[in-house]
Amino acid sequence: MKIPATLLISLSTTAAFTPSHLPTRQSSTLYGTTLDKVTEMFKSKPAENEEFGKLVRQNFPGALSNRELAVRVVELLEEKGMDSDNTLLCTSLCADELARVLEDEFVGVYGNNFNLGGLSGFPFAGNTGWGAMSAHVPDGGYNLVIHGPHVGITKDGVIGKVERSGIALVDNCCGSAIAASNYLKGITDGGANITPKLQQFSDFQQGAVQELILPFGKRLSRADNRMRELPYALYDSQQVLVDDIVNTGKSSIKAGLAVLGGIQINTGPDTCKLYVANHVRIASTTNHYLSPLLIYCNLQPSSTVDYFHPLRFDYYDADGNLVDNMLPYLK
Repeated sequence: MKIPATLLISLSTTAAFTPSHLPTRQSSTLYGTTLDKVTEMFKSKPAENEEFGKLVRQNFPGALSNRELAVRVVELLEEKGMDSDNTLLCTSLCADELARVLEDEFVGVYGNNFNLGGLSGFPFAGNTGWGAMSAHVPDGGYNLVIHGPHVGITKDGVIGKVERSGIALVDNCCGSAIAASNYLKGITDGGANITPKLQQFSDFQQGAVQELILPFGKRLSRADNRMRELPYALYDSQQVLVDDIVNTGKSSIKAGLAVLGGIQINTGPDTCKLYVANHVRIASTTNHYLSPLLIYCNLQPSSTVDYFHPLRFDYYDADGNLVDNMLPYLK
């Protein structure tokens, strides 16, 4: 897919690359290992609702609960020498508060986070943000990147909707993605009024999302379930940008880089939240290459879990070579 030049320029010059979390980094020795941190973090969280999990996986085969995702990812990364002391977390997820669940869980493991993402999960911080993030990786350390769009599913299995705490309305999720999809549908159906304000600064990100989804008009119009196909189309578009950013900035990799991509599946406060990982890549001083699809599940008392459908899990070495595809090990 060809990315408009104006978007590439904007992505590379945006200044939205400040860390979203700045907790004090704690030594993993307090917990024994990084995996011990994961075990401790999920102790107080409810177990997966098996019936709802089946419903999620019927629509998103390969989805993992957040707990399953975190355990498997941390186990694989520990084999590469990555732990909470030497690894900087970097995310490109949607601005929606529901996308913070997965992000905050991995912050709980690795200690802090650098935010590259914006609406629908696109990496709007671009090359400039990547360069700043790379400079923050511990000396001789690693970087874990998690990216992807998100989608809601209600307790009744309606995709593209989600219950939210304190709000009676069953809301769209992802609102940005659905708005872009509706814009695209108007074009493919022949009834849209083309707006000249796609690059209007006050709503630049949404204009960019609408442009970046344009190549998928036929794919979405032919889908059996447009809302189910929408996050996968967005993921494919985002992967082009993530690959461009990583390849442009790979000289800044220190010991290694892991990239996990997929689809977050968000649920309401009385249901489960899921994430589907499409791609995870890791780069290190040893040559290993990954490409998984993940789903995560996060549970809070009196609520169900989130999921992630992994689509990519790659590992890059210190020279920027893609050397290991770890996606098969996430399943």
